[in-house]
Amino acid sequence: MIVSAEGLTREFVVGRRRARRRITAVDGIDLAIEPGETVGFLGPNGAGKSTTIKMLTGILVPTSGHLTVCGLDPVASRRELARRIGVVFGQRSALWWDLPLLDSFELLRTIHRVSPADYRVRLERCTEVLGLADFLATPVRQLSLGQRMRGEVTAALLHAPPLLVLDEPTVGLDLVSKERLRAFLREANAADGVTILLTTHDLPDVERLCRRVVVIDNGRVVADDALDVLRRRSSGPRELVVDLAEPAGEPGLTGLPGVLATSVEAGGLRCRFTFETGTSAAALVAEIMRRVEVRDVALVEPSIEDLVRSLYASAPRGSA
Repeated sequence: MIVSAEGLTREFVVGRRRARRRITAVDGIDLAIEPGETVGFLGPNGAGKSTTIKMLTGILVPTSGHLTVCGLDPVASRRELARRIGVVFGQRSALWWDLPLLDSFELLRTIHRVSPADYRVRLERCTEVLGLADFLATPVRQLSLGQRMRGEVTAALLHAPPLLVLDEPTVGLDLVSKERLRAFLREANAADGVTILLTTHDLPDVERLCRRVVVIDNGRVVADDALDVLRRRSSGPRELVVDLAEPAGEPGLTGLPGVLATSVEAGGLRCRFTFETGTSAAALVAEIMRRVEVRDVALVEPSIEDLVRSLYASAPRGSA
């Protein structure tokens, strides 16, 4: 197990003197991540995501609970853990602001004691896939945000860590930079088996990178499952798009079981059916095909935005 947390809790004391009070930022989280997984760690602002990440990386000491990362206690073995994880914070830099990007990489190679041969292979790969060649000699302070974030990810992977923790890595990036970064992370996971834990508000990051999603709210886990499974459990309606051989006449496609709404496009050759979650898509398609000749069928699952919104709405709220 690359991450194992049981009853992970973190409390803070806020206020002064008699007005002091204790708040619980993370409230008994259980989390298990296997090597090679890609996990999206989602939650609204104030849900406890960043606090959890800081405990996983040894920055914060848990108030209670048991936690190991890469087989180590993150606080007691923080220096050793730093050799086994890579961390990218969207709002903070691991690079030296006034040095050329390549010099930052060289310093990190020395800090992590990476052999020159291994360093050269990894840097060449990152340079090629992430397109770093044109600005390796540029001081970090002169890089665009997209260039800097590509440099940050490279810096986090130069020592070949088995775990990569990404906290809002695509914040502020343009669409091209986002997609380039996502493609590289997919390759790192598939080719090198790098385990990825991703926190983000950019939900397309999750759709393109993560097979599993953990959602927290008010410091507690409210959902933990494969993204496809969570979609199927979503309380929101689903949509079936059907292309017909010819426009349906009366009674046509009215009165279908479980259908909440129907819309017609392309002169009646395309129909959209919004249907209840409990209705079987296969049964609905079979009934439609019994009535009319069908050319094509597509099932539109609830978007991840709708899924996360419904999970937030159903989460119990605490006083903290």
